[in-house]
Amino acid sequence: MNLTIHQTFLPHNDPDESLAFYRDVLGFEVRGDVGQGKMRWIEVGPADQPGTSIVLSPPGVAPGTTDDERRTITEMMAKGTYAMIMLATKDLDGTFARLQAGGAEVVQEPTKQAWGIRDCAVRDPAGTMIRIKELA
Repeated sequence: MNLTIHQTFLPHNDPDESLAFYRDVLGFEVRGDVGQGKMRWIEVGPADQPGTSIVLSPPGVAPGTTDDERRTITEMMAKGTYAMIMLATKDLDGTFARLQAGGAEVVQEPTKQAWGIRDCAVRDPAGTMIRIKELA
């Protein structure tokens, strides 16, 4: 079996704010922008990885999602406990400085972890935890 990661979905509650973060702060290219208002799906990804994308989507729009589930998702997003993604870079300090300058909510500054990696953590505008690992 030869599988690749093609897309992952992360929720947004303000498409313009999320677009500005992923495009302007993280530097991802915009590959698609469909819909209008809060019902927008925005596909972004690293320019040098055209086969891998993040789709920023409205929370709780999957068929069959109940109003109670939608409320729970929204509450978890507000606490930053609904979604998480791990990114990697060779320049952790430079990336962290760019995130700080872009107004990202800092959760953890670059730190050498007990298990051997060095990483940092921020939250995107929707509360998604983004951990960024330093590559050797």
